[in-house]
Amino acid sequence: MTYFPTKLSFTWLKGAYLRGEVTPEQVMQEITNRAEQYQEYNIWITAPDMAGMRSYIDKLPKTPSDDYPLWGIPFAIKDNIDLAGVSTTAGCPDYGYIPKENAAVVEKLIAAGAIPVGKTNLDQFATGLVGTRSPYGECCNSFQPELISGGSSSGSAVSVALGMAAFSLGTDTAGSGRVPAALNALFGYKPPLGAWSTKGVVPACASLDCITVFANHLEDIKQINTVARGFDESFCWSREYAKPVGRLPKRIILPKEELKFFGDYSDIFRTKWEKAVERIKSMGITVEYLDCTMFGKAAALLYDGPLVAERWKDLGDFIEAHSGKIFPVTEEILRSGNKPEYTAASLYDAMHQLAEFKCEASRILKDSVLVMPTCTGTFTREQVRMDPIAANSMMGLYTNHCNLLDLCGAAVPTETSCKKMPFGITIFGLSHMEGMVLETADAFLNQETMEIAVCGLHKKGYPLESQLMELGASYTGPSRTADCYQLYRLDTNPVKPGMVRDETGASINVDIYEIPVKQFGKFMRQVPEPLTIGTIALHDGRKVKGFLCESYAAEAGVDITSRKSF
Repeated sequence: MTYFPTKLSFTWLKGAYLRGEVTPEQVMQEITNRAEQYQEYNIWITAPDMAGMRSYIDKLPKTPSDDYPLWGIPFAIKDNIDLAGVSTTAGCPDYGYIPKENAAVVEKLIAAGAIPVGKTNLDQFATGLVGTRSPYGECCNSFQPELISGGSSSGSAVSVALGMAAFSLGTDTAGSGRVPAALNALFGYKPPLGAWSTKGVVPACASLDCITVFANHLEDIKQINTVARGFDESFCWSREYAKPVGRLPKRIILPKEELKFFGDYSDIFRTKWEKAVERIKSMGITVEYLDCTMFGKAAALLYDGPLVAERWKDLGDFIEAHSGKIFPVTEEILRSGNKPEYTAASLYDAMHQLAEFKCEASRILKDSVLVMPTCTGTFTREQVRMDPIAANSMMGLYTNHCNLLDLCGAAVPTETSCKKMPFGITIFGLSHMEGMVLETADAFLNQETMEIAVCGLHKKGYPLESQLMELGASYTGPSRTADCYQLYRLDTNPVKPGMVRDETGASINVDIYEIPVKQFGKFMRQVPEPLTIGTIALHDGRKVKGFLCESYAAEAGVDITSRKSF
């Protein structure tokens, strides 16, 4: 039976292809099976099917090569981006049309060997940050289905999080390529305006729209950026940028003002932000706290003033001709762009304010990056139904300024192994500083830690604690396991304890350390048999890595479970 990881990565796919362990056909069949399994999550508008994917598979060279850097890599496409021969609906059935050509970025990715697997659900006309504004159903969060997925690139994010694509394309005008990343523990990258051609994208605000990418790994994001970027001389919104050069900033700027956390999970989000700040401070880069209220003022211009008229400019005629057939809250928002008070004079007033904000942003972010939480709370889908506009506005508190100020942004999960309540930060930089943003993301990831439980000589004050300390680990405190472990004194030199899972067992006292993820492999190499590193259930429901023992050694040991510790 062919093994497929839960989440797909470029490294696994490329390695498996080269070793002959899987074929593109097998990968695509697995994706089709997963799409059927998660039908109720409302991820797809055009779901993966073998007939649709086979034509792309058949066009691939027989074997991978450097000429096809994305050979056999499956990707999903938000359904406001054109895929030739497949309906583009933008989340509105009456709007649907069959494009004859691929969007410019899609064409580049296919030419590099990537395989489009389907078109994903979205907040209608890319108007929303929640993932619930679609006649094709509310898209479910990949971790807790009752929660929102984030939007508008909802299906794009969830398809990657649930292993139905190695990467996906979304769009981002106000945060749609970043909020779903944060809520599904993904990396999301929003390139500078015009760095990736938006030719073949249904416009939301054409002068501010970006195609974005979601993936499980930052390195995969970087590869896609290399393939997708480039000046498109046939498209007016395209811009020419130099190749990103990686370097760290002189400063990392954090908001000085009190951030606004919201929703039922606000305390969790606040704690995770505080932990992220501590990681940022450990990166060895100067950290400065500045008044960042200007970024909020800039964000307010997008929907609370005449700039929203750009949405009406592109979609107004369609809305007028199909009144009542649009998702109700979407129609309300789009019609707000046609308010009589939005005069030419008011538009220029907003543009002049924005020019001043851009000037200030350029001054603040010179040789620097700004880091904010991508979002500071979340909602259940039911809560969004009850108050759709207010809930949506809260999700964009720290994202809406980005495109208005001509910034690029990398959404980075703070816990890549999170299993329940993801949280992420966004690293912002000036449009010509992509390399600095991506390099900062790398540096932040290198500071990621994970919890490990120890029950023997690595405990606080014991002889082998030094092995953890030398790898940069820090002691966080005592804990105990769930009531399902047996503890044995092993016949080893020196004498060590061995812990074995047994549902008739007891709760064992352990110590918890945080160790840098990048050092975990080195630590594992120091663990001698019969001990192993496995997953340990704690009394509070958490699961962490920790010491376990192979059963053969435990059988020869002395049961000391009643002592609760070694």
